[in-house]
Amino acid sequence: MPDQSSATQPLQGLRVVEFTHMVMGPTCGMVLADLGAEVIKIEPADGDRTRSLLGAGAGFFPMFNRNKKSIGIDLHQPEGAELARKLCASADVVAENFKPGTMEKYGLDYASLQVANPKLIYASCKGFLPGPYDHRTALDEVVQMMGGLAYMTGRPGDPLRAGTSVNDIMGGLFAAIGVLGALIQRGITGRGMEVQSALFENNVFLMGQHMLQYAVTGKPAAPLPARDNPWAVYDVFTVKDGEQIFLAAVSDAQWKTFCDVLGFADLKAEPTLATNNLRVQQRPALLKTLGERLRARSAAELSALMEKAGLPFAPIRRPEDLYDDEHLLASGGLADVRLPDGAKAGQTVKTTLLPFTLAGERLGVRLDPPRLGEHSRELLQSIGLADAQIAALKERGVVA
Repeated sequence: MPDQSSATQPLQGLRVVEFTHMVMGPTCGMVLADLGAEVIKIEPADGDRTRSLLGAGAGFFPMFNRNKKSIGIDLHQPEGAELARKLCASADVVAENFKPGTMEKYGLDYASLQVANPKLIYASCKGFLPGPYDHRTALDEVVQMMGGLAYMTGRPGDPLRAGTSVNDIMGGLFAAIGVLGALIQRGITGRGMEVQSALFENNVFLMGQHMLQYAVTGKPAAPLPARDNPWAVYDVFTVKDGEQIFLAAVSDAQWKTFCDVLGFADLKAEPTLATNNLRVQQRPALLKTLGERLRARSAAELSALMEKAGLPFAPIRRPEDLYDDEHLLASGGLADVRLPDGAKAGQTVKTTLLPFTLAGERLGVRLDPPRLGEHSRELLQSIGLADAQIAALKERGVVA
């Protein structure tokens, strides 16, 4: 069951209405919801399509829609659009991540809504900020390719998408950060504002360090698999039984400890390996030597040695392995949620929480990811509709 604890909820009492799907917009809403806001997810009357995604998309809805309330509304019907506008009139924040021009069709854009609700903060999550590209359809993959991230992630000549929805998730986070800033400003001026966040600009922000590297050195950044590594021992090694582990020694002191721990006295005494820069010059041969010597040792043995010595290390894990991570389990980094859809609807699984604490506590799950229309009656009653009106709207398919 959801955690109903009284953990710090700094946004308690704030009402957010979101028109979102997929990952970017729902991430913005989830952050605000985890912080205590009442977040109302307005879905199409037949449900957010993300609910039924398969494969790599199967985790989208249950991951990014916890702590929210659901109402299904057919915006194509005038009555439905009017209901949505009434809910927005009661909101502190509206969030959306649809194509440019979509919200205007229903009178749900910022310019329309702020007339009746000048305190409204409106978070618009798009592919691009206003400019020559803003008409384009963007995906995380699109902006990774055009924004340098795929180039930096893959091997030369083989651009590679990062292994998670990095721009979608971070774009939603930046939208939520913008909302929090706008809330502080509203407390000063009494007026809301529009906040815009975009996938492409998020990706460019991630590339900033590599852009500045070029500006400072005049040398283009190489893809990470082919980069000029500043440290000699900083790599993944294949060890006993085919397991893999990342090991590093990023200072001369760490190199000496590394050699002591592993019994490599000859390497420690070798003059051509005495300093980091000398080791970098010998890096290919050194890595080959280390690989041969480490091949018979297990990842568990190496992990124990590195941890005891205070050296950097990391066994290579898969996402499913994290369910058994002792640190996550001990520190409360995972929480139960009930799945709302699909073959496992009603079953409880573990989800990940926001990676920070407030007053020493993690922000938990108060509401499971909602079933479609689970809160429709409650929300319509909150804007003054009677049970008979709600029943009639449901009968005509205006709400679900």
